[in-house]
Amino acid sequence: MKILTFDVGATNIKYAVCDGKFKLSDKHIIPTEADKGGQQLVLKLISIIESYDDIDRVAVSTTGQVDSKNGIVVYSTGAIPYYTGMMVKKIIENKTGIPTYVENDVNAFAMGEAQFGAAKGKSDFLAMTYGGGIGGALYLDNKLYKGMGSSAGEFGHMITHAGGKQCVCGGEGCYECYASTNALLESVNKKNNTNLDAFEIFKKENFEKPEIRSCIDLWIDEMIIGLINIIYVFNPPLIVLGGGIMNEDYVIDLIDRKIYNQLMDNFKDVNIVRSKLGNDAALLGVAAEAAKL
Repeated sequence: MKILTFDVGATNIKYAVCDGKFKLSDKHIIPTEADKGGQQLVLKLISIIESYDDIDRVAVSTTGQVDSKNGIVVYSTGAIPYYTGMMVKKIIENKTGIPTYVENDVNAFAMGEAQFGAAKGKSDFLAMTYGGGIGGALYLDNKLYKGMGSSAGEFGHMITHAGGKQCVCGGEGCYECYASTNALLESVNKKNNTNLDAFEIFKKENFEKPEIRSCIDLWIDEMIIGLINIIYVFNPPLIVLGGGIMNEDYVIDLIDRKIYNQLMDNFKDVNIVRSKLGNDAALLGVAAEAAKL
């Protein structure tokens, strides 16, 4: 079986070919061009699919809250205009005739880590991804918990600062306004009059500047606030952290050094680890589900 698997974000689309043994090849990254809207995005996916001759299944991991049974984006905060309500599965299948599976990107990340990565063999865990926003997923009794409207796990929109910054969701003081990678970039660049990206912030010449390091440390403290809240609500045995920023050893190490000092003793058994699969997690997660169609 050959599966063409996509991971659609607001900035980039990653895609690859997955074989029957769940090995990825022919990997690509292209701009999403989110400003063109949801319809153009799906047409872009179809154009890529039609460039291959022998695809048996299509798998799509995507930003937004997703009804995976019907392959519909039930809600998108606006990073991709006119994406809410998009019938991704139906449109792709009607155009290509190829069975298609669609899932939220963080749910897909969790499924990938559960089957092939850091959570393999674990029946219960939480997954968190930190990037432009913050996403979450709950894996309970060996399956995803979706909630009433297929939208459970929106941890990025927990209120951690009542009356705080305006969020893209329409709320104020959401966790992702303070603890996402975008929040770190905003803090560093505003306070230091710079224009650094996340990779540049952690370069030695920037990272060793006290004024930048203080921004990083305060941002990690914000991450820890949200993680503690989640740990107290769910009491999970394992949390898997994803997102490119987690490749920085300083981030995961400081979380590890600080968070256990702030937890009640009977919650300290939680194991907090970074993703084992990185950018491949969501691609593999949806591919494994598409293989079952």
